[in-house]
Amino acid sequence: MSLTRRKLLGIGGMAAAAGVLGLTACNGPAPAAPARGAVFEVMRSDAQWRQQLTPAQYAVLRQQGTERAFSSPLNNEHRRGTFNCAGCALPLFSSATKFDSGTGWPSFWAPLHGAVGEDRDTSYGMTRVAVHCRRCGGHLGHVFEDGPRPTGLRYCMNGVALQFVAA
Repeated sequence: MSLTRRKLLGIGGMAAAAGVLGLTACNGPAPAAPARGAVFEVMRSDAQWRQQLTPAQYAVLRQQGTERAFSSPLNNEHRRGTFNCAGCALPLFSSATKFDSGTGWPSFWAPLHGAVGEDRDTSYGMTRVAVHCRRCGGHLGHVFEDGPRPTGLRYCMNGVALQFVAA
């Protein structure tokens, strides 16, 4: 079989599409986690985290995974309340800062004061800012600079990493 320009471009296009689709998969290379040896207020062994969390929560919070877009019921949560960490129950986001980003993940324009930490994430051949719970270090999602006023930020969070508490 000869490799023509058309076949080569087709293969390249499929590889690019697979890479883009891989960004939303739960599997694949893990983004950078908080620095190894980091000390958090809530520290548990791997076995304890596995016992406490569902498999989906564990994959996101402890292994820096990403849930499938539009899979979280919290994406459509519109009541007043607080979105807490599913790992340690720390309040992270107020419903007053939630907005529909159209991305398929719960999005907020600001976290509660002092609730999250940020780390540089260079996975998938790009640089992003990963967001984690400041109390337990659980991976929550990423923050982007394409959000609404007043901050211009979009905290794109995995719903499985959050628990909603109605006001």
